[in-house]
Amino acid sequence: MKEKQRREGNSADYRTGYENSAGYGNGAGYGNNTGSSGDHVSYYSSASGGPYGASGGGNISGGSDRRSGKRPKKKKKRSRVGDVISMIVMAAAFCVFVYAGYTLYGYYKEYKKADDEYASLEDYVNDETETEDLDALEEAFEEAEDSGDEDALAQLISGREVRTVTVDGEEVTLPVMESPIDFASLKEVNSDIVGWLKIRALDLSYPVVQGEDNDYYLHRSFEQEELFAGCLFVHYENESDFSDQNTVIYGHNMKNGSMFGSLKKFRDEEVYKTSKFFWIYTEDVIYMYRIFSARVVNKVGQPYQIVFSDEEFEEFLTTAMEESEVDNSNVTVSTDDKVVTLSTCTGDSATRFVVQGKLTQMYAVKK
Repeated sequence: MKEKQRREGNSADYRTGYENSAGYGNGAGYGNNTGSSGDHVSYYSSASGGPYGASGGGNISGGSDRRSGKRPKKKKKRSRVGDVISMIVMAAAFCVFVYAGYTLYGYYKEYKKADDEYASLEDYVNDETETEDLDALEEAFEEAEDSGDEDALAQLISGREVRTVTVDGEEVTLPVMESPIDFASLKEVNSDIVGWLKIRALDLSYPVVQGEDNDYYLHRSFEQEELFAGCLFVHYENESDFSDQNTVIYGHNMKNGSMFGSLKKFRDEEVYKTSKFFWIYTEDVIYMYRIFSARVVNKVGQPYQIVFSDEEFEEFLTTAMEESEVDNSNVTVSTDDKVVTLSTCTGDSATRFVVQGKLTQMYAVKK
């Protein structure tokens, strides 16, 4: 009897445990399970919560239901915020891209405009009329100067045709040289022209003007049109005939190497060895300059001074020689020399890069 009761009791316990056990009915894995996922319906529950327990989406504590409740909504909210942030980032990136493209296109237009204008001015330069062998002439002057042989220097200009011209208010007789520059036609374009600069080592060839101040040609072309590249111009306080102790010529450091963008190449000794001179052509006189210094300087100070006392000028020349980035060991300068300083910016608002040459020889333009 007791045995039968035990069996019946066990059977009832079994059914209760089966229906409400940890694995079924209202058990931990499915029905009212604590800590399990509500994505599942109890194997033994009906859709209406039948006798075998509630659905797995029922009163679950600590579970996660992706189909109902507040938590999925929070995820959607976070997703919407993320989408908005992504859209903002993409819009900002697009704006940056458009702005960069517009800026680059603006630069391209400015550079092309400058290239086209100055290329057209080459029509006023006829190199075929320049019969002088400048390579041989520069080499001969370099050797004569480096050796200090005054007779050799004199020999370089002896026997030439001569012509008397006015320089610095005085009449002087000079050897004659052909000029390739058509100044008469250039003056019809712009009467402010004072010369034409050629730096053979850099393949640089541009007209040089002089305005009433140092601002007018900063962003105006030779044809006096608005142009970021501007024009090469002489300091407005200088004499227009390059007769000052120090004549300063300014030009922009353009990224494509135009204007004075290539001056910094003189830091390369091989470039400097190609040609250690630059030339300035004027309507009546051709000036030949020997480069003795290339360096970074302060944007104000002696490199931009025009008139000096003998003591100041000696200090000016000594500093230029000592700070030079090019080899000037064989060059001699003195307070009797006339200097031209070519100046451009460096990217640092406090400094400038300059190339300086001393007047070596003058020639009268052959008429």
